[in-house]
Amino acid sequence: QVQLVESGGGLVQPGGSLRLSCKASGSIVSFNSMGWYRQAPGKQRELVAVIASGSTTNYADSVKGRFTISADNAKNTVYLQMNSLKPEDTAVYYCSCNVGSLLYRYDYWGQGTQVAVTS
Repeated sequence: QVQLVESGGGLVQPGGSLRLSCKASGSIVSFNSMGWYRQAPGKQRELVAVIASGSTTNYADSVKGRFTISADNAKNTVYLQMNSLKPEDTAVYYCSCNVGSLLYRYDYWGQGTQVAVTS
């Protein structure tokens, strides 16, 4: 079983920055992809950013230009750098990885970390 351990969440003022970390128990280069998702109260979980093989990245429109996903393969860690934070970014942020092949794909999830953007 893949374990994902998140850290870096907290309370920050609008316009501030926060860096989330997600350390995996396995080699992240073997994963199909890793991503960050978030879920705000009363809303569905949504994709924030994803990084796949070849370092291909994709972002939700709402965070483009403000958030950056990156990976440190040597540390088996994925990061989410969040800049220019807005109150709308307040949510529980989850790290996820996708593993397996065509017929045996599986998603693992971290425990989630709270990000609160407020004055």
